[in-house]
Amino acid sequence: MTVDPALRLLSLKHCQQNRVSNAGSAIKRRKIDIVCLALVLAVGLFFRLPHSVFSGNGISPHALQFLHPPPKMEGLGFDEGMYRSYVTKVIREGLGSYPEIVDDYIDSQAKLTGSVLPPVRFFYIFAAYLWHLAFGTEALSALRDVASLFSILTLILSGIFAWRLKGPAYALGVLALMSCAPTQIHMSQHALVDGFFTFWALLCLWTLWENLRAPRDWRWLVAYVVALALLVLTKENSFFVWVALVAIVVVNRWLRFGTVTRELLLATIVGPLLGVVVLVFLAGGFGTLIQTYQLSVSKNYQLQYAILTGDGPWSRYLVDLFLVSPIIVILALGAVFRLDRTKTPELFMSIFIAVSYLVMCNIKYGMNLRYANMWDMPLRFLAFSQVSALIAPAKRYRILLTSVAVVVIAALELRQYYILAVRYPLYELVTHELLRALSILKSFH
Repeated sequence: MTVDPALRLLSLKHCQQNRVSNAGSAIKRRKIDIVCLALVLAVGLFFRLPHSVFSGNGISPHALQFLHPPPKMEGLGFDEGMYRSYVTKVIREGLGSYPEIVDDYIDSQAKLTGSVLPPVRFFYIFAAYLWHLAFGTEALSALRDVASLFSILTLILSGIFAWRLKGPAYALGVLALMSCAPTQIHMSQHALVDGFFTFWALLCLWTLWENLRAPRDWRWLVAYVVALALLVLTKENSFFVWVALVAIVVVNRWLRFGTVTRELLLATIVGPLLGVVVLVFLAGGFGTLIQTYQLSVSKNYQLQYAILTGDGPWSRYLVDLFLVSPIIVILALGAVFRLDRTKTPELFMSIFIAVSYLVMCNIKYGMNLRYANMWDMPLRFLAFSQVSALIAPAKRYRILLTSVAVVVIAALELRQYYILAVRYPLYELVTHELLRALSILKSFH
């Protein structure tokens, strides 16, 4: 059968026009995605900046009080005081004096009945020191500014990670939920290491995913090693994160997240070892580092505050998470019950949460929702996955309904932050303080 050349030419032109039209639509959608991501990121950045940034900049105090109210707890917390003292010593005596700072800690800690923060949480202290050198701010302000900066970086990283996992729609949804996450905003307003630590834990998780998907890519391997080393330098007891990462590597044999190579296994070991080597150097010796860690742990079992607030059943973190972000927890648990082998990103996140949870809930007198800050992004990824699944049958209005659902959830999350930290002077994220902030527990006179 002979095809008319004119018809063939017409068909080719039609196909070409369709390709051009589809390419134009894709570019237009990508531009819309980028604009939406920028707007959501701006909202999250606004809430994470310290309140002092806006004061005296021509913004009406009433408008500022409404849009960006300061946390009610504006005093100096005990942990913040410890970090400030370490940064002040480094500013005054220089980095070369770090072994003496560690020795002073050992001498003072040995005489105390309870545990205080050790100076081997070096990288947060060092980052504040660099901030002081760059901007001339005093120690406490430097610590708070660094906490705020890394909360913003965690927000950006969350969007990038979600995009790499499941595309721009997930990036926008997760970014919107993270922008208004109560514990993320809370950590950005105080000089505490936990939000800073969250960034490095999330970076480790992301670079592990990329290494599984792109085996033997030296760029991802180097990033993974560096992230692991800085994780150890940020918190000496980051073992629970490493255990969760190793568990993901192990179960990859059955769940097939990607390819495990000898280089990846070596990087998983070398990264933390590099961090330990630097800590040994900073502490002035391996024995000194071990003594510091043993004193910190053993004295924590005698600390009255830790005994009163850091204990509980295995479900303690679930209770605290539900008090702070009930909708997120419900949706995330719903996503867990829908898991199957085809949902690779959801399985990846779920295993990280489950394994690290298993370790963290078994630490005696060591449970605090601050330590669970690193679960915020994985939980919101699972929550958005569940929202998408629930709305999927409404094909015609799927985008509109998903957008409305995410905005409502984000608004409820922001309201939770106001209740917990603006109306109530919340500092420590422990159960009885959360219950009081939510008016579940009340004082009787």
